[in-house]
Amino acid sequence: MRSRFVWMLLCGFAVVPLVTASADDLPKNPMLFNPFVKQQATELREGDEAPRSMDEWQHRRAELKSHLLAAWGGFPDQPCNLEPRILGEFQRDGYRVEKLAFQTRPGIWMTANTYVPDKSGRLPAILMVHGHWAGAKQDPVVQSRCIAAAKLGFFVLCVDAFGAGERGLEKKLGEYHGEMVAATLFPVGLPLSGLQVYENMRAVDYLQTRPEVNPEQIGITGASGGGNQTMYAGAFDERFRCVVPTCSVGNYQAYLSAACCMCEVVPGALAFTEEGDVLGLSANRGLMVTSATQDAYQFSVDQARVSVARAAAIAALFKDASVKHTIIESPHAYNRAMREAMLGWMTKQLKGEGDGSPIEEPEVTPEDPEMLRCFPGDTRPDDFVTLPQFAATEARRLLAMRVIPKTVPEWSRAAQHGRTSLEDVFGGLPSAKPLNVKAERDADGKAEKLTFDSEPGLPLVLKRTVVESPARLAILLDLDSGADVAFAGNLATQLSAVGWAVAAVDLRATGSFAVQRDQIGRSPDHNSAEWSLWIGRPLLGQWTWDVKRTLDALQEKDGRLPAEILVVGIRSGGMVALCAGALDDRISRVVTINSLASYVTDQPYAGQRLGLMAPAIVREVGDVAHLAALMAPRPVVIAGGVTGSARPLGPVALKELFKFTEQIYALNVPDGESPFQISTPEDVLDLLK
Repeated sequence: MRSRFVWMLLCGFAVVPLVTASADDLPKNPMLFNPFVKQQATELREGDEAPRSMDEWQHRRAELKSHLLAAWGGFPDQPCNLEPRILGEFQRDGYRVEKLAFQTRPGIWMTANTYVPDKSGRLPAILMVHGHWAGAKQDPVVQSRCIAAAKLGFFVLCVDAFGAGERGLEKKLGEYHGEMVAATLFPVGLPLSGLQVYENMRAVDYLQTRPEVNPEQIGITGASGGGNQTMYAGAFDERFRCVVPTCSVGNYQAYLSAACCMCEVVPGALAFTEEGDVLGLSANRGLMVTSATQDAYQFSVDQARVSVARAAAIAALFKDASVKHTIIESPHAYNRAMREAMLGWMTKQLKGEGDGSPIEEPEVTPEDPEMLRCFPGDTRPDDFVTLPQFAATEARRLLAMRVIPKTVPEWSRAAQHGRTSLEDVFGGLPSAKPLNVKAERDADGKAEKLTFDSEPGLPLVLKRTVVESPARLAILLDLDSGADVAFAGNLATQLSAVGWAVAAVDLRATGSFAVQRDQIGRSPDHNSAEWSLWIGRPLLGQWTWDVKRTLDALQEKDGRLPAEILVVGIRSGGMVALCAGALDDRISRVVTINSLASYVTDQPYAGQRLGLMAPAIVREVGDVAHLAALMAPRPVVIAGGVTGSARPLGPVALKELFKFTEQIYALNVPDGESPFQISTPEDVLDLLK
């Protein structure tokens, strides 16, 4: 039985209504962010056409595979030894089942089951990938297609995806590997979609070691998230001779109307392709797409047809290649009719038998899930590496490779490289367009609201105290509570009391502009952050741009900026403040309050926004301490902080985490008191008087 949450996710419960709005409508219409992202996607892909020749396709194919590999963070140069371990087996009528584990990366074990027919000779094989069934490879729905295929003479390998099944955070079954679990992978630049492709390639490596398997006759199939795995692995690994994604194909722009799993996200995909071309990578190798008539919008028949048509156009460039689109009256599933269609197609493509029509499924009796487990109950080893632990180990490896500059010129070069890399991580920054600043004062004349366009069609609102030619301005960023709360809060009052003019701004998709039904699990901004990843512009970069445009709007309205500009980031706003300070030297100082102190975490992120998890930021720029160092020698105060799992950190722990920042400030300010300070939220005002 699927968990209620996963079932809702699969059924597209967060489908977003299509909304259009003018700038004047924004305060009343928080959904404007979604049409903005859709427009960005449309502009990215508006010139797409099917390839007109084989030469054109081969050129596009090479570029596409290169882009995909880069989006996935690359694969290891040398695969590690598989070291397969058969942990048990049992016999059934016509086949036997093995319980095994093999190594996909050093120390990373993939749990799996083989279904081995009682037949001699080399057999065609199918890699079964499970999708979002709570039992993963043990789920009765998944078992059914494994058993049926084995009874029809296919060697079957069924694997648990990283973070699911027996590979979850805990030892029990039923965990979900999406939202803030998979989010731990983004900062190190190894998204779950790419990890799954590589692990499924290692599964093929394993299949080709089996004496029962014909290494030239291997297919792959899965539904839902498993269908995405099927599409990507089939696209990238040409050892698959038959590729059958089920209830998973639509198109990338359709994803921008839904909530989907992090395992399906290829960061920046819409910046270089659409799903039809990805399908096209396997269009000459037995591609059949199965769609359900009652599926969610992003997997609907109509949306799938767009991508299947592109794949079919590519297949037409090959001799004797064709793409089949099977449509079945059904909700989101991998039901008997779908399984029978798959078995008929696999039989034609891998055995050379039949015409590809559905084959009647033999009788199947699924096992008790515990029977299939490599590590029944709580017997999984305590040192079994979970997904966040893998991400944390990779982050520590990357950070250990960073060299501490020893001279100011050396740091200047490193800092410039860091700022350039940060912009690249953000997908670049857009060009500045007219701001269209509008001002409106409150009835008492003490506060003013500015409305301005951060980008065309995406206005923001700032509230500020009315002070004639202020020398000092503090801008508050509170992504969770919003500008109205921040502007009326104690911190704003206290800052005013010590001589600061105060402003608070709602950044896109936050505060009064928060997207409806945006939260999934531990992520308050799941959908808006996910949509942003698809277009190659992580929210952290968009928020950083919003802060820069806030300064532009103030300068345009007043004719000048105050001599001193302080940006105060509260909780998640702290990361935005540091990035804005790194990329805009008009910001004089930054204060973070109870913000994320390190991207490195052995546990899923909690109390953080998915929008902060810019892909590859740790690999390309560094940890939070490295971002803070890009402010040097301008003042920075870290007033409290939390771990990725929301555990509060004291001054001693913060000092250790920000050791790199302190060293850079000591290099830039060798004499006198360092402008970099670690404080508590209670004491921060003493540093701002």
